[in-house]
Order: sequence, then C-alpha cells, then structure tokens
Amino acid sequence: MDDRDTLVKKLMVAEQQFRLACTVNLAVTNNVQTLDVPVEWTFGGHKVTYEDFGLRKDQAEIIAAHLEMTATFVICAAIRDALVCYFPNTRNHTNQDVVSAYQISRILRNAFSHSVISPVWSIDDDCKDRVFEINEVISLNTTGLQGQFVNWQDYGGPLAIFKFGRFVRENLLKCKVDQKRKKPPFPTIEIYQQGRLLLRRVEELPTGVTQIASVGPGETLDLGNGHQIRVPPIGER
Repeated sequence: MDDRDTLVKKLMVAEQQFRLACTVNLAVTNNVQTLDVPVEWTFGGHKVTYEDFGLRKDQAEIIAAHLEMTATFVICAAIRDALVCYFPNTRNHTNQDVVSAYQISRILRNAFSHSVISPVWSIDDDCKDRVFEINEVISLNTTGLQGQFVNWQDYGGPLAIFKFGRFVRENLLKCKVDQKRKKPPFPTIEIYQQGRLLLRRVEELPTGVTQIASVGPGETLDLGNGHQIRVPPIGER
C-alpha cells in the first residue's frame, strides 16, 4: 500500500495533467497551440507521416474540449485511489468530507469508465437521490442522473474539479501547497475568463471588430445576470 507522500505525488501528477489539458484547450481556442507533428515518425516497427498523424485546426478545436473532459477522469480516479488507500472504511468513514469525496470521485470515475468519450452516469442504488457535497468546493446531486450523459453542470465544471483535488490533498491528506514554490511566469496572452467566455487584452482591435465596452486595471466589466469580469490592478499581476 502506498504511503501518504506517494499518494500525494500521484494526485499532483493527475492535477498537473488536468491543468495542462485545460491550458491546451485555451491555447487551441486562441489559435496559438502548435499542431506540428514529426514529418515522419518511426517507433519500434511502425512508421507514420504528418499526413496520417497530424490534426487540422477544426479537428483540434473539437478534441481539445474532449481532452479536458478525459483529464477529469484521470484526476477523479487518482482522488478515489488516494482516499481508498489512506482512509479505512472510506464509504462509511466518520469524516463526512471523506465520504463525500470518495463517492463523488468514484461516481465520476465510473461514469467515464463506462464511456470515456461520452461519459454516462451509472449510479448505484444506495447513492441514488442523494447529495454528496464538500462545502464551497464541489457538490453532486444524483437525483435523476442515472443513464444521463455527464454535463459540467452536474458537478460544477473544471474549476470545481481542480479545487476538489486541492481540497483532498490539503485538507484530507494534510499536505499543504508550498506557498514558496516557484510560480509560473505571467501569461504571454492576457486573458480573463468567465465560464467559457474569454476577455482578451489586445493593443488594437482586429479589422472588422467594433468596440462595445472596455475595462482597464482595477475595473470590472458587467456581463449581466450577475456575471462580472474584473481586471486586477497592475500591482496584483
């Protein structure tokens, strides 16, 4: 059985893969993700060319979103495995957060296990019509989900999954994120995102685009229906 440090390392790998998948999805959306592959690639007894193996831009736009979804499967599987290894009697543990984390990760993993490309909910009888929740992190209401395709609204979307993994690592496995760790550089393309809506900073408007609103450092753009995007002051960047 793996010790805590090994479980944490596996969970970190799954989290980083998930973050990379989300990053690739954004890069494809912004048309800055290279789609270059080897002109010719040999491996073992096989050989392919770029014409066989490469992706067109229109294909990448579809697949990038699927990549993000399948990375959800990876991180949920890693969470479930870590909990089972670290906590005895996980399903009936005295800590309700452990129980909820186990059930959410297990149910999501099972949905992808049955169909990775088009995950479908498969809810055990003892989990039907129940709510599994970690306060301010993630929530899954299983009522009416049996046999339905998985939608991000069912569990809260990609940031809920990211926060879910961090919660398990920091609060349940008791391994805090190092606040002195080396941070990534500031992004080369300055983007603020609300759901799937992107707000991108540009030096000048592209040809044919009409300006309808603008925001500067420290200002907030009101998108309506309670949605806002805030551009942080320069000092917070």
